[in-house]
Amino acid sequence: MSLSADAFLSSTNPWKTVGSRMVYDNPWIQVTEHQVINPSGRPGIYGVVHFKHLAIGVVPIDENGYLWLVGQYRYPLQAYSWEVPEGGGPLAEDPLASAQRELLEETGIRATQWNLMLTMHLSNSVTDEKALIYLAKGLSYHSSQPEETEQLQLRKISLEAAYEEVLQGKITDAISVAAILRLMLMKRENSLQL
Repeated sequence: MSLSADAFLSSTNPWKTVGSRMVYDNPWIQVTEHQVINPSGRPGIYGVVHFKHLAIGVVPIDENGYLWLVGQYRYPLQAYSWEVPEGGGPLAEDPLASAQRELLEETGIRATQWNLMLTMHLSNSVTDEKALIYLAKGLSYHSSQPEETEQLQLRKISLEAAYEEVLQGKITDAISVAAILRLMLMKRENSLQL
């Protein structure tokens, strides 16, 4: 007998937490090691990274179907990455305000129309990080204001070219991949109003 999707959603937690200890803390993340009894009934440990901010992504797209990508060197990967504009938003702040701030800081772009396109959990086997991705339209162009840790390049690219870069593995950032794939699906369904 197989379980339905609804049964999975209402299933009880098969993990039992026996104890927990914080092993690392900074202004952005907290790492906790949990002593657990796993679903098979055996003792073990489970490390969880708690993010103190929401992950915010923005896809600024103009009336001709061009969007802007931000290029930057990503320290954890030791590699350069092309991405949609993104950053962190304090949990107590309106996510839309965070998205508007990130877009202006990184690109100098302001938008008059905002729509939440996706909500995601990133790397949910080890983190509780939640991402919100917005579509921004009605663009105007101003001066960018990057943070001191950011050396950014901007690139205007068609949705089709960005989609091809996702398929070729040239764009690998999870938020960017999900946003670009979602936009392409919207375009194919004729629901992407530019």
